[in-house]
Amino acid sequence: MAVAFGCRYTAAMPKTPSHHDALFRKFLGNIEVARDFLAIHLPSHLRERCDFTTLSMESGSFIEDDLRTQCSDMLYFVQTPVGKGYLYLLIEHQSRPEKLMAFRLLKYAVAAMQRHIEQDNDTLPVVIPLLFYHGCTSPYPYTTRWLDCFADPELAESVYRQAFPLVDITAMPDNAIVTHQRVALLELVMKHIRTRDMLELAEEIARLPNQWTLPQAQFRSLMYYIVGRGETSDAKQFLHTIAAQTQDYREDVMTIAEQLRQEGEQRGIQLGVQKGRQETRIQIARFLLMVSIAPLSGCPPA
Repeated sequence: MAVAFGCRYTAAMPKTPSHHDALFRKFLGNIEVARDFLAIHLPSHLRERCDFTTLSMESGSFIEDDLRTQCSDMLYFVQTPVGKGYLYLLIEHQSRPEKLMAFRLLKYAVAAMQRHIEQDNDTLPVVIPLLFYHGCTSPYPYTTRWLDCFADPELAESVYRQAFPLVDITAMPDNAIVTHQRVALLELVMKHIRTRDMLELAEEIARLPNQWTLPQAQFRSLMYYIVGRGETSDAKQFLHTIAAQTQDYREDVMTIAEQLRQEGEQRGIQLGVQKGRQETRIQIARFLLMVSIAPLSGCPPA
């Protein structure tokens, strides 16, 4: 289990490390002090997860360079009941309340997770932000629950405390996809773009825009996508089927077909030129090789 504890320090002077910051660094840079700090201030259910006898300081940073002068950045290591964990102690004291401080702490927690992943780990550490406050207003007037930063905390909690919605078209049957109105065509094509001959789907692809009219720009983009990324045993027959059954888009399909024909011709010319150049290079190479070996063999070059 990877565990991280974060507390970010905002200096009173934005670009000059404060005396408060220096003092915090001095104290929390001592592992005994850090151990006491965590043992005292962490909630009991978190303390139980950490073996503080294994607490040690490690090198590392996940604070952006432009915030370096505003933050204390300390990384600690600790053993947990299920193995090694990372305890990110990003020490910060706040001398003035900030309404959205919980969100700022969350951002730094995510930054810690990102740095952890960049170090070739394949699971996220648990990052627990910790805010140390000593301002004039008492008690601290704002929430440290980041979900309370939303205008609708209840809605936010319903989104962020469960699995995110997943639209997995690879697991959806085609007969369900085709009922999805104006998005059906997109889903059907993207489901099969790597796995099916597009000619097999041509009639269905042609039928859907007749049932649910698409803007011409969308339809053209879809055709270009199919032609560029899909596979078909007969591209000409595919486009003919689409053109024959989609009268509203017939002109677009024919335009695409003509563009493809011209591109094919141009590619043929380019390939011919490249082939000719390659053959020329081979001939020159053979000639130079014969010249280089001629003195050894006693034979003049042909």
